[in-house]
Amino acid sequence: MVILDGGLSNALEDRGHDLSDALWSARLLRDDPAEIAAVHRAYYEAGAMVATTASYQASVVGFERAGVGRAEAERLIASSVRIAQEVRDEFPGRLVAASVGPYGAMLADGSEYRGRYGVTSAVLRDFHGPRLELLMNAGPDLLAIETIPDAQEAEVLVELLAELDFPAWFSYSIDGSHTRAGQPLRDAFAIAAIDQVVAVGINCCRPEDVLSAVEAAVAVTGKPAVAYPNRGESWDANTKRWVGNGTGPATFAFDWAAAGATYIGGCCRVGPNDIRELHAKYLAEEV
Repeated sequence: MVILDGGLSNALEDRGHDLSDALWSARLLRDDPAEIAAVHRAYYEAGAMVATTASYQASVVGFERAGVGRAEAERLIASSVRIAQEVRDEFPGRLVAASVGPYGAMLADGSEYRGRYGVTSAVLRDFHGPRLELLMNAGPDLLAIETIPDAQEAEVLVELLAELDFPAWFSYSIDGSHTRAGQPLRDAFAIAAIDQVVAVGINCCRPEDVLSAVEAAVAVTGKPAVAYPNRGESWDANTKRWVGNGTGPATFAFDWAAAGATYIGGCCRVGPNDIRELHAKYLAEEV
């Protein structure tokens, strides 16, 4: 099992940061990069083998809308990898995954949880292509294509990954046996079954949806699965807050691993303490 980190945004909020603007956690790439480094360090110290960069919601378009010039926006996006690498160097053997969130994250209107953006594949390609190259050229160990809600967007991203020939995991946001956009999940997994993708799976979903999705991902692609759900709470896009109760990944992780998940961690609302618990259970199981 490769233990991933947990959510970046909730860990930053727990440290007192207001992430309510459209840039979300990417704002701190500009305003307080040391705090991003501190969260990466907290996850590594908790036992995570992989730090996921603060680039999920980082895009040239998003930064430009916030008054940042293009050259500086490109520098900030690439800096997300450098920040994680500098912390990673304190922990030999650990990895950095450059986060690539969906087009809907840039819109900051909740559409990342719906998909069906109403734009062409060409628009999606023009958005994702330059950002993938910026992140890839910064030298992460792999890309984390994550929280993808729509098979149309997946097709564009997979085509770009094949052209760039860079390793990545590919992770959908889901609702039961379908993508958030409503496509059958097994069909969506098949899209990502290319050589450059090292693992296929799901994130930012209910923990209860993970096991069947992992089984489907392995059956369809023959690849290891990646699984990092949230705590099972629901995001209210109107009030911009999480509601309900949840459970950390340690509760279910070994069932997911038995089904074929190799990369396991957490997403929204999963913090360093949850990853520490997962790591402790993993070590106990290994003994």
